[in-house]
Amino acid sequence: MKRSISLLTFAGAAVGAAPALAADLNVTVEIPRMTVAEYHKPYVAIWIEGADASAAGTLAVWYDADNREDKGAKWLKDMRQWWRKAGREMSFPVDGVSGATRAPGPQKLVFAGSKGALKALKPGQYNLVVEAAREVGGHEAVRVPFVWGKAGKPASAKGATELGAVTVSVK
Repeated sequence: MKRSISLLTFAGAAVGAAPALAADLNVTVEIPRMTVAEYHKPYVAIWIEGADASAAGTLAVWYDADNREDKGAKWLKDMRQWWRKAGREMSFPVDGVSGATRAPGPQKLVFAGSKGALKALKPGQYNLVVEAAREVGGHEAVRVPFVWGKAGKPASAKGATELGAVTVSVK
């Protein structure tokens, strides 16, 4: 009887502790409006890096999935950092990760902590990385540090050309 009480106590404590790790990652990525002769929406990869700069998981990849004969995926490697760390291991399209390119303006995203790359993420210090590459344009990556597993103040960083403000908060 003593053993079953301690197991129930442990199970209750584990259930009680779960909400502390259950969190959402709120992200805003600004795609700048550019006045150029030939504008193309950027390909964008959003992923998480661990403290050792290894990829901890890909959250989103925006590309031209409707490109004839799936040639849109051919240009994913232009997001060089993400491609080397995580992209080349993936097969596209990826359900819940890949999507269409986005128009200029702020893009608000919420990634549920109970799904995808965040589900297995252990509490700790990470970087949210947003990398953009644009045809007849440039390439840029922005890193925003955040702590997973505890709610905190929003953190942000700003790109210089291909990306505007990137904000991340754990809720």
